[in-house]
Amino acid sequence: MIHTSGRTRRMLGVVAALAAASFALSGCLSSQIPAEQPRSTASAAPVTDGVSADLLPFYSQTLSWGPCEPAASQMECTTLTAPLDWDNPGEGEIELAMVRSRAESGTAIGSLLTNPGGPGASGVGYIRDSVTHAAGDAVRAQFDVIGFDPRGVGDSTAVECFTDAADMDAYLFDIPDNPRGSDAWSDELLEGAAEFAAACEENSGGILPYITTEQSARDMDLIRAVLGDNELYYLGYSYGTFLGATYAKLYPENVGRMVLDAAIDPSVSGLDVGTTQGLGFESALRAYMADCLGSDECPFRGSVDQGMADLGTLLASVDRTPQQAPDGRMLGADSLLTAIVAALYSQESWGYLTAALTDVMQGDPALAFSLADFYYNRSDGEYLDNQTEAFTAYNCLDYPDDSTPEQEAAAEELLAAEAPTVAPYWSGPDGCSVWPYEPSGVRERITAEGAAPIVVVGTTNDPATPYEWSVSLAEQLSSGVLVTRVGEGHSGYNKGNSCVDDAVEAYLLEGAAPEDGLRCE
Repeated sequence: MIHTSGRTRRMLGVVAALAAASFALSGCLSSQIPAEQPRSTASAAPVTDGVSADLLPFYSQTLSWGPCEPAASQMECTTLTAPLDWDNPGEGEIELAMVRSRAESGTAIGSLLTNPGGPGASGVGYIRDSVTHAAGDAVRAQFDVIGFDPRGVGDSTAVECFTDAADMDAYLFDIPDNPRGSDAWSDELLEGAAEFAAACEENSGGILPYITTEQSARDMDLIRAVLGDNELYYLGYSYGTFLGATYAKLYPENVGRMVLDAAIDPSVSGLDVGTTQGLGFESALRAYMADCLGSDECPFRGSVDQGMADLGTLLASVDRTPQQAPDGRMLGADSLLTAIVAALYSQESWGYLTAALTDVMQGDPALAFSLADFYYNRSDGEYLDNQTEAFTAYNCLDYPDDSTPEQEAAAEELLAAEAPTVAPYWSGPDGCSVWPYEPSGVRERITAEGAAPIVVVGTTNDPATPYEWSVSLAEQLSSGVLVTRVGEGHSGYNKGNSCVDDAVEAYLLEGAAPEDGLRCE
């Protein structure tokens, strides 16, 4: 049996991690080199009111901030100690890496905690390298913008799996020997997933059972308190919206001003996540195709339907006869689809996709592999972070495998009918079925009764977190306020739409929540 939920969980959670990284692909990533490193400073006094005795040693920490490595202008870094298991805080500890970009005005309203998505994206790297994309000018002027690597991620106590990049290459890029869709093909993929899972268990130092969104949300309350903030001000993108909503569920009384951009619906199953994302990427691909056909550089001709059919033929062609890259890797349909998805994340990246598809049509997979490498944050044969490992650890515990064979068959039928270009390469065996720990998360509506207004931003043709999820989350939250960005791409704030930006920034800076249902053309 092919489990749609498993394949899409494994593949597309990594896509969600591109929320921050997509800026680099479109040539917008910026970093500043400091003229002078900030001096080490201590944090404000931690907030410990009402904290239980067993958690007081964690909540009473005083942070010591110092220069970041690598150097970043006006940035300071530190580490924080958190319980390994919040349900048993005496059973072990982990470290959380943090970065701070001080308020550019010199006087901060307070701290604004951020998360770029994933699960698996580095919040430290996001703020350190691209704070201007994380928050607009007005927000950076008035807030100390805080990034952190969630447990299991990056410079925090991290999930580690394969120690050799060649093994990760084989896991991500090798083409199965057996025919797609056959039992032997499924067995072959599951064997690779089992080897990956075993490496994660062996090399992660016992942290895998505790890499969950709920545990990470509890870490966020610790960060809030140790920073000296009575309430959490938070800006979360993509998966960061699920993290933020989970925080609001656990600590509604501690929610200050919270913006959840490109929302995930916490109530949908893993099967529904994968199916809806498949439909979303097909929709985004059609929007790309319509744009491509209007340019002289486009390798496709005719109507959008004809162009999509020709792209489907190209995917089928490399599925039958993969193309070899200079480094020896073979570009099959799965890796080509990965490249396509990476470029669909931002409309500014569509030109890269046109060039890559043109080259593949001419037998050259190099640029397509560059896009796929960007997707996995791979450079010069090395992986620059552990986003794939952390993504798997989180999603295998967050999403219970509760779909029936009938539901899976219906999902595949829907994808085949509504997303015919991506559907043949969207499904596969459930890699989480061989993960060493059973899921502990639940999929349920989050209301966060008693929380202050929570602003949810959704983009109408967002492929990775479809607009309907933002609508649903805003409706679920007892204090949810929906802001709609009409357009393409992933996320809505700080993407050039002044209507969205003004609404979000008036809320963060002044506490003035926008009108529910605000629509920004």
